[in-house]
Amino acid sequence: MRYAALVSGGVDSAVALHQVARQAPGQVRAYYLKIWLEEELSFLGSCPWEEDLHHARAVCASAGVPLEVVPLQEEYYQRVVSYTLDELRAGRTPSPDIFCNQRIKFGAFFDALRGEADRIVTGHYARVSRDEGGGPARLAMAPDPVKDQTYFLSHLSQEQLSRAEFPLGTLTKAQVRERAAELNLSNRDRPDSQGICFLGKIRYSDFVRHYLGEQEGPIVEHETGRELGRHRGAWFFTVGQRQGLGLGNGPWYVTDRNIETNLVRVSHAERVLHQARETFEVGAVHALADPPRGWVGSGSLQLKLRHGPDLIPCRLEPSARGFRVTMDRADRGVAPGQFAVFYDPPECLGSAMILPREDLP
Repeated sequence: MRYAALVSGGVDSAVALHQVARQAPGQVRAYYLKIWLEEELSFLGSCPWEEDLHHARAVCASAGVPLEVVPLQEEYYQRVVSYTLDELRAGRTPSPDIFCNQRIKFGAFFDALRGEADRIVTGHYARVSRDEGGGPARLAMAPDPVKDQTYFLSHLSQEQLSRAEFPLGTLTKAQVRERAAELNLSNRDRPDSQGICFLGKIRYSDFVRHYLGEQEGPIVEHETGRELGRHRGAWFFTVGQRQGLGLGNGPWYVTDRNIETNLVRVSHAERVLHQARETFEVGAVHALADPPRGWVGSGSLQLKLRHGPDLIPCRLEPSARGFRVTMDRADRGVAPGQFAVFYDPPECLGSAMILPREDLP
């Protein structure tokens, strides 16, 4: 078995590399993916790729594993960044990290290897199991509910999932830090990276402004239509957002946005739950192993609306546009374009994109 380990300069991929290098000595090569935004948008903020690569090289040297830098700038732009911009222009909230995994780490990168590896090793907190009898590979949550990253892996194909290797799948973040300290890794105390996969330390709002510009428009109270303030572009906001509104007497939360009219609707915290939703529709369902028709009527079905530990019991039924999802409790952050990820805990079943509401102008 030949392993291609992705290293980012962070502690998770470093410990994952050491784990697999110890289990399969001489069968592991490490790769650092270089992405296009690190140079093209460097004027917007500091890009950490030089520091990342420094740590990646140190980690690989300590593991005795050769490192190769793989340029995938064009692939990132075509498969992830363009999608993100198209979704923003359409008034939806993109989920670029989901497609970063499906289209780049387990897609374009594997293609670039040209058959030189059998498994892709990453530092994701998730578990994958394979049926030796030829059944489908299955994805399960990690024991650390806060760090579990199955949400971001929910759109992998069965072929991609079958060749994925997650050495951290049974560990908590605290245990990973402990192992990094035992190995005396140079990045053992390095803080976790935050934000979207391709931006590094560049602010998301600066990225959006660079490509979509600014256009002033009204912020109105959802319940009354009263104008409360002005914004610089509806594409900067997403449903459920609280930060960046610049309104007094808050907190206020975004309940809706309309790209065509450049309108942002908000509700005060005292009333926002009245705008929260228990039901929504999704389009085509991407199933990791079993077809989604088996999920209909399931009493154990749960979902995540975003990365994090929160699982919401739900029911699924066919609809004209795909499936209707009914949750056991309302949520104020149901955003069109984002993904609902379905679980029969601890197994992650698959995902589907949330569709826009039909009852809003």
